[in-house]
Amino acid sequence: MSKHRSSSSKSSETIPPGYTIDPSSPPMLRFQASLPTLPVPTLASTLPKYLSTVRPHVSDVEFQETKASIEAFLESPVAKELQRRLEARAADPRTTNWLSDWWNHAAYMGYRDPVVVFVSYYYVHVDDPLRTTAEKRGAALVKGIMAFRELVESGQLEPEKVRGAPLCMDSYKWLFHGCRYPVKPADTARKFDPKAHNHIVFMRKNKFFKVPLAVEGGRELSASELEMQISRVIALADSTPEAIPIGALTSDNRDLWADARERLVAVTPNAKTLEEIESSMIIVCLDDTSPVTRNDISHACWVGDGRNRFYDKHQLIIFANGRSGFLGEHSCMDGTPTLRMNEFVLAHAEATAKAPAQTHSDGATASLLEPVELKFIINDEIRDFIKAAEERFDTLVGGHELNVLHYTTYGKSLITSKFKVSPDAWVQLVKQLAWYKTFRRMAVTYESAQTRKYQKGRTEVIRSASEEGKKWVEAMRDPKETNATRANLFRTAVARHLQYAAWAADGQGVDRHLFGLKRIFDESKASNTSANAKGNALGEAELPSLYTDPSYAKTSHWELSTSQLSSRYFDGWGYGEVVPDGYGLSYAIGDDYIRWTITNLKEKRNGEELKKALEEAADEVKGMMEGALKEGEGKAKL
Repeated sequence: MSKHRSSSSKSSETIPPGYTIDPSSPPMLRFQASLPTLPVPTLASTLPKYLSTVRPHVSDVEFQETKASIEAFLESPVAKELQRRLEARAADPRTTNWLSDWWNHAAYMGYRDPVVVFVSYYYVHVDDPLRTTAEKRGAALVKGIMAFRELVESGQLEPEKVRGAPLCMDSYKWLFHGCRYPVKPADTARKFDPKAHNHIVFMRKNKFFKVPLAVEGGRELSASELEMQISRVIALADSTPEAIPIGALTSDNRDLWADARERLVAVTPNAKTLEEIESSMIIVCLDDTSPVTRNDISHACWVGDGRNRFYDKHQLIIFANGRSGFLGEHSCMDGTPTLRMNEFVLAHAEATAKAPAQTHSDGATASLLEPVELKFIINDEIRDFIKAAEERFDTLVGGHELNVLHYTTYGKSLITSKFKVSPDAWVQLVKQLAWYKTFRRMAVTYESAQTRKYQKGRTEVIRSASEEGKKWVEAMRDPKETNATRANLFRTAVARHLQYAAWAADGQGVDRHLFGLKRIFDESKASNTSANAKGNALGEAELPSLYTDPSYAKTSHWELSTSQLSSRYFDGWGYGEVVPDGYGLSYAIGDDYIRWTITNLKEKRNGEELKKALEEAADEVKGMMEGALKEGEGKAKL
């Protein structure tokens, strides 16, 4: 367990400028009330930035047309009214974050495609050489989760900070005992009381088993007792044929799952059975497979078989050979809180690997309640829903491919020590070079930046493709160009990337602002208010040409959806593509490696082709930078 500051040390801690400690809140939330609110950028700031991100993707003629539409929009009364209303929404004291409700609906709760592939994300854990069975590995990880849960639910967890500034911790409440629900037209989520639902649910052979996390009297189960319970679950599950996979329903289109759930809970006692699953601390999937390669275990953590899963909750995945991973339910939180939780859990397992096992008397162990199988009553209609969901899952997943490139020629150490370059910017430019080598143009690229420095902040887009990057890529493809010139262009492109990344983290990016303005417009047109009837600036207005300009659609079509999470405790992570002809391209940067996970639809893109291009591009960037140093040394000698 982590050591907690005492209340006296809290009172003497250095408080970051601009923040105050709320004495009525637990330590985890002590800065929450003084976090700044998400700003609304000015039009004069956003529109020139947007225009600059369009430039590398369009012709001269298209660029001039886009420039004209932006200039017209900037001077229009419609733009001024949209901006005024958005600023008023942000200033409303009832609004903690002007974006959060809109974004959560548009990107998550209102999104109707299956969460698996399109929304969920996964982590592959590093191996534990001392725990090579599902029972031992599962027990160690569950014990670590219980310890982290105690910190979160008690509010004793230290708030995250970036460069001394605290981050929003509001979403942490969704780590445990939470569940997403399929509802039309937009899903909902529910958080259950941990004290009233102090149990975990294991899945094995498509069956669900409830296991209490404490014995009578309140003592938490030890790791050895958890190991015994997991052994019991496996024995019970394997003693009979696989069950009809209720979990497959959670892999379906959200509206179809909503229909199926309505039928499912109409049959007594299925509603109660479902609630036992939904209210559990977390789901632990005990798969009977033993993946070995990075591709295989990544695929198993990302999608599994579509049956032995419950995709509406966070899931720990344990394989028969003791390997493990995590599948994140994305609707209520982004990756950084689950990253922290997984790192804590794996560090906890590492620290306790050689510690003496906690033992109890035979009587205490014998008093452990047997795992209870949570059974459903299934009629023909529900059976048909499940069969159809299985077929759609198999078709969807069968159309995808996943490739992992674990590149070991160099990593963060060389990039920072020898070349003094930001590793993230370096890797983003490697991607642009790889794409250019393959398609002879720049890639429309989304890189995720967290905005949790603000209350209820989630993400903003770093538009990673730039005109500066394009000039560098073209120089890399020009055999007549010198490495010194290429290196100078590269550093200019790096500087531009870092500037945009800083803007995004400060809520000064392009995409969320333009999204907010359009949402104001759409809501105005949808509402038949008296103000509209009187002919105000939006009453009779048409959608601004900025949004109908082909450049807007083109530069929001995220061919490369990229995001970095790096941890010594992970051996991989990833997610799916966000457009049919695009790639999901997660990455991690270690001291001596760069690892990419590439996901895509097989009929639209070739993952092996991009994998080869990434490896070549990474080699070429290193060679270019080393060549520039040698050229510089040669000039110095002259």
